[in-house]
Amino acid sequence: MAKILAFAGSNSSKSINYELVKHTVSTIEGHEVQVLNMANFPFPMYSEDHERENGYSNSMIELKNDISEADGVIISVNEHNSNPSAYFKNLLDWLSRLERNFLQDKPVLLMSTSKGKRGAAGAIGVVEALLPRFGAKVVGTFSLPNFLDNLGSGQSIVDADLAQAHSTAVQNFLSRI
Repeated sequence: MAKILAFAGSNSSKSINYELVKHTVSTIEGHEVQVLNMANFPFPMYSEDHERENGYSNSMIELKNDISEADGVIISVNEHNSNPSAYFKNLLDWLSRLERNFLQDKPVLLMSTSKGKRGAAGAIGVVEALLPRFGAKVVGTFSLPNFLDNLGSGQSIVDADLAQAHSTAVQNFLSRI
């Protein structure tokens, strides 16, 4: 049994990416899954001055430790102007200051969703290129377009092709942990 850490790269209390994470982990059996709601993790904007004067918050250290202890990580990133949110970028900045390779050799399933037809494809592309700098092994990606039509009103992905792509991405991830 593997230990999986799952979270969205959003700190919104109404995050649709967090909803995608919850849906995804509901399909996983036989593994220990820890789901984090990042709306409960407010972090200050990274600056060298803040780091020097205040160090690292306990919740940031705990998050880094949770990542270290996991056999694999599931992340669903949100998108602002075709890029990952400032919150997620800030999270990466803090984590990389604690330990540069905080994702060392971790299999990562990277996902995204949006209310639009691109499914946050811009953000997922940026993050897919960025995570290996911190040691991650991005073993799969999945983008869900039109969240409200495809998952927003139910417990499963409505579009059969998207449901199959999601299932394949999850199974590929599970085979790598």
